[in-house]
Amino acid sequence: MTNLRPIMGLSAAHAVTDIYSPVLSAILPLLILQYGYSYFLAGLIVTVWNLTSSFTQPLFGWLSDHRGFGVPVKYTILICAFFISCIGLISNYWLTLLFAACAALGHALFHPSALSLVSRLASGPNRGRLTSFFVVGGNIGFAIGPLIAGVLVTFWGLPGLVAMIIPGICMAVILHVIIPKGSDARAVASAPVLPVPSPVSSSVGSAALAEGGFKKYHGISLLITGSALRAWGIFGSVAFLPTYLSMVRGFDLAMANIIVSVLLVAGVVGQIVIGTLSDTYGRKELVLLFTLLAIPFFVAAFTLSGTFSLICLILFGFCLWSTFSTTVAMSHEMMPGSPGLVSGLMLGLAVGAGGLGVAVSGYIADVAGLTTAMLLITVPVALSLVFFAFVPYPWHTRNRETV
Repeated sequence: MTNLRPIMGLSAAHAVTDIYSPVLSAILPLLILQYGYSYFLAGLIVTVWNLTSSFTQPLFGWLSDHRGFGVPVKYTILICAFFISCIGLISNYWLTLLFAACAALGHALFHPSALSLVSRLASGPNRGRLTSFFVVGGNIGFAIGPLIAGVLVTFWGLPGLVAMIIPGICMAVILHVIIPKGSDARAVASAPVLPVPSPVSSSVGSAALAEGGFKKYHGISLLITGSALRAWGIFGSVAFLPTYLSMVRGFDLAMANIIVSVLLVAGVVGQIVIGTLSDTYGRKELVLLFTLLAIPFFVAAFTLSGTFSLICLILFGFCLWSTFSTTVAMSHEMMPGSPGLVSGLMLGLAVGAGGLGVAVSGYIADVAGLTTAMLLITVPVALSLVFFAFVPYPWHTRNRETV
């Protein structure tokens, strides 16, 4: 835990960066009502964000691992903040797509280098816990993003979104003061590594997790595929929940976004709880358990009414989001030599592939109705459970018995 302070600093930067991630989902109801977009066209805006951010992250991760390439974090935050904030000032659909893509590039540049550093700093027996601290920084930003955007557009309409540039500017100034000029790109290479072996490697040997050839890439492919299907469940629900709650359940837009923020905060709590428990009770076991529990809670949220429905929705957020940082920790243990690349794959490729599901869910909503589209989100979540089950990651209980 000696590297807790720099990890918490990176977590704060992660929080500000990810404030901008859910903004497009939060304003979809206004875009639909004000500009007459179909669910498909509205969902496509979110998909462009997800795809651009996600599919460029593996490239930036590879460049970070092998070329020492990295844009200073303060600039990546400013890029993201500027373009997201300006979307509130434009009405042209194609220009909106362009601005979403440009903002996503800033978002993509941040993650691989920052998470590579975290991977090195959290290489000891508390990897699950320390990784969860960084990841939940982004989740906190993701959770409060809809709340901030919802309040701004409720009082000032879409032009009010321009005020969201303020946290980005503030964080960039703070980073300019506390991070020496030019240090960002060198941070990963110079970061100290904790010498204490992780619980997993101590029980099965690092060679078992990091062995070359087919098995390693087969395993990481299964983990990424499962993560992509889970991302469909996460982003599909978050993208259309404000619209569902306001248009079907009758909540005003501000309250709808508050509910989504509460769901995401529950996920933040889940990340810390499950990330910490995974160090003791096993990562694969907890990923499977809580992915499974997420399904009935989500179904109950749409079949029940009133307070019970909202409680189930929050429990769904806790269960499904709680597995995210744990699977990131698993990926780093499976490919310890390429932290930037594997970070880009997990936070980039997997999330981007899952983001395609937002447009698919939007199309289903156009054809069969929004409620049906939301309920069908349980299908990719159930499929993710199957892929996670086949990931060749050691079972904690079996390891403990063989030590």
